Amino acid sequence: MATENFMDILFYNWQHTLQPFGVDQVAAEKAFNLLVEAYSTPGRYYHTLKHIDRVLSTIEILQGYTNNLAAIQLAAWFHDVVYDTKAKDNEERSADYAFELLSNLGIPESTITTVTRLILNTKDHQAAVNDYDSQVLVDADLAILATNQVDYEEYAHTIRQEYGWVAEAEYITGRQQVLERFLQRSRIYFTPLMSEFAEPSARGNIQAEIQSLLSR
Repeated sequence: MATENFMDILFYNWQHTLQPFGVDQVAAEKAFNLLVEAYSTPGRYYHTLKHIDRVLSTIEILQGYTNNLAAIQLAAWFHDVVYDTKAKDNEERSADYAFELLSNLGIPESTITTVTRLILNTKDHQAAVNDYDSQVLVDADLAILATNQVDYEEYAHTIRQEYGWVAEAEYITGRQQVLERFLQRSRIYFTPLMSEFAEPSARGNIQAEIQSLLSR
């Protein structure tokens, strides 16, 4: 997809999400440019606008499960806006960023509260049984795990690039622990659709990555 076309589609999606809130056109464009800048910082290989686009597309597919679609879409835009592989508080800082920017855009406080809560729930990718909005966001964030083999390998490779500062042996141990934690969960995905159709692929991909890590 041509970059220009890709950016047009993203901007259209951003405007569409803000539409119900009557945000000023100029302010909306300024905010979009700030987001583009944040997701284009050096050192990002996976947590880029392409990831945001994929998350938004998955939310679209899962929107039948949502209570507050606009809040989930806004949370998707901001959930990785602060991303530093050496930090432990990316989600908290991303939630603060969202709070500030959305307040400036005049988004209602109740919506912002929901957005920040949703972002914080992406930290450990867990969602309460009746928290359908978090379930959709978490499932969309993890949709990459169930992708085809080629895209999955590309994803694994870009994550390794983001942790380029970590020595190989250390990375293998750390990454394996992260992957094992997903396999130990009773379910990776929460929504019925993802549970049924994506769960088996995700588990297969994760097991294959663990095998490839161990054979390095």
